[in-house]
Amino acid sequence: MTRPVYVHDLDALAAQVSAIRAALPRQVELLYAVKANPDPGVLRTLAPIVDGFEAASRGELRRLAELSPDRAPAAYAGPGKTDADLAAALAADVRRIHVESPAELRRLGALATASGTSAQVLLRVNLPVDAPGASLVMGGGPSPFGMDPADAIDCARRPPAGIDVRGIHAHLASGLDASLAGTVAAAVVEWAVTEVGATEVDVGGGMAVDYADPGARFDWVGYGRALADVLDAYPGVRLRIEPGRSVTAYCGAYLTEVVDVKRSYGEWFVVVAGGTHHLRTPAAKGHAQPFTVHRRHDVDGPRTDGGPVTVVGQLCTPKDVLSFSATAGSIGVGDVLVFAMAGAYAWNISHRDFLLHEPPLFRTGDPQEVAAEWVAGPRGS
Repeated sequence: MTRPVYVHDLDALAAQVSAIRAALPRQVELLYAVKANPDPGVLRTLAPIVDGFEAASRGELRRLAELSPDRAPAAYAGPGKTDADLAAALAADVRRIHVESPAELRRLGALATASGTSAQVLLRVNLPVDAPGASLVMGGGPSPFGMDPADAIDCARRPPAGIDVRGIHAHLASGLDASLAGTVAAAVVEWAVTEVGATEVDVGGGMAVDYADPGARFDWVGYGRALADVLDAYPGVRLRIEPGRSVTAYCGAYLTEVVDVKRSYGEWFVVVAGGTHHLRTPAAKGHAQPFTVHRRHDVDGPRTDGGPVTVVGQLCTPKDVLSFSATAGSIGVGDVLVFAMAGAYAWNISHRDFLLHEPPLFRTGDPQEVAAEWVAGPRGS
C-alpha cells in the first residue's frame, strides 16, 4: 500500500474529551468547534460527551443535522454570514447565533421577524485584552472579527426587532496556555457583566497545542480551576468554552510511505506519497510536523545516512514540505512515516484538488498498529 491514510484513534479521543469534561466545573458548558475536524466518526464520538457543537457554515450545519437530527446545534458563528446562512441557522433552531456586526444583527432581526421567531444571540466583541505569548491574536485591534465594544454595548441596549440578546461571545486569541486563557476568560466575563449585564458568556477556545512537543498538553485542570474562580466571582453567569484543535489534534495521524530518498547539494530529502495537499497543517502553521518512522526490513533500496532530513511530498512546488528532522535516524524507501497531531485542521483545510492526486484513505484504530501492519506486508500491497 502506498496510498496515504488518515487514522483516527476514537478510543483515545473519547478518553481525551472525557478528561477535559472532568477537569471543568460542572456549570461550564463544553462545546466542540466543528471546524477543527468535521469527520463523522469524530463527531459521533464527541456527541455523548460534549454539551454541544459550534458550527461556522451551512455545510457544518448539514453535517450535524445528518448525524444528530434531533439535536440542535449549540452555536453558529463566523464572519461574513449571508442572509442564506442566517436563515439556515434559524431553520436549524440553533440555540445561539454569534453575531459579528451591527449590520449582521439588523439583517438577522429582519429574517427572524419575517419567519415569526426570535433569534437567540450572543454578540461577538473585539475586546482590548492583552494576550502575551499567544500564537494568533484576533482581538484588541483592527479586525474583521467581532464588534468594537461601543457597538456591542449599543446593540445590547437597543437590539432590533426579532433579536433576543442573551450575552457576549469573545474569541480573542489562539495558542493560550492555561494561565493566560484563564486570565482572558476572567477579563471577558468581567467586561460582559459590567458593561452589558450579560448572563451568558462564551469565551471561545484557543487553547495551546505545541507541535514541537507532542508530549505537552494544555493544563485543563488548571484552566478548570481558573474558570471556577470566575464563576465564584460571577455566580449568575452561564459560561461556555468552545475548543477545537486542543480536543482532536492528538487523536489523528497521517500515515504515508517513502517513495524516494535522495541527496541534493549535501542535504537529504525524503519523498513520500501524498504531501501538503493531504496534510496542510505544517504549511499553514509554519512548523515541522512531528513524525515517527516504521522501518521496512525487506526492501533493498536507498536510505539516508541518519543525519538531518527534509520530508517532502509529491507536489510540483518547493513549498510541499511536511517536516524536518535531525533525530529520525536512517530513512529508506518503503518505510512508513506516522505524522502525529493530525487530528485537527489537517485534511479539512488542505488544497486537496491541486494536481488531482488521489485523496487519502481513512481508518480508525491505533495509528502505530496500522503502521506496523503496513510495513509487515509486501510493499505496494
